[in-house]
Amino acid sequence: MNLLRSSILAIAFATTLLATGVHATDVSMADGTVTFSTPDSWLGIMETQGDPEAHVFQVPDPSPTGKNSLARVTVTVKQVADVNSFNQYRSEATAKAMALPGYKVADTPPGPNSNIYTAQENGTAFSYTEHYWFKNGHAIQLRCMRPSETQAGAAWKADFDKGCAALAEQLK
Repeated sequence: MNLLRSSILAIAFATTLLATGVHATDVSMADGTVTFSTPDSWLGIMETQGDPEAHVFQVPDPSPTGKNSLARVTVTVKQVADVNSFNQYRSEATAKAMALPGYKVADTPPGPNSNIYTAQENGTAFSYTEHYWFKNGHAIQLRCMRPSETQAGAAWKADFDKGCAALAEQLK
């Protein structure tokens, strides 16, 4: 009987893990002070608790490129004391980005706390868009990264960028 009960609990637990990891929809971070929704097609691939707290989503690229170059979106929330601490957090994150291999500013940022650049990951060029906000004592970072070139084509890249922009609208 205990074996049967243990098996049922294990199956229920595994099903819960699969259900929460397969599709992301509504996400709550920082004790509910940061909330957002993602498209059902974005796969939750990692999350951390504590400070900082992060959620990472894979945005599936259906082409052969997607097998080697993982397009992803990360939302990170860190407690900060004030706007000076927020500016320090943003400066440190920007310095880390600038240290990436092949870092190059790609375009004019869409706002004062944003960066658009390209860099190399495992020899592949990636396009990055980063946004930062200071809200309710938290520094919020949205980082969207996708292969600069993909066999999925321009429509997939446009959809990725549109999804990233929609998430930015929710977080600001």
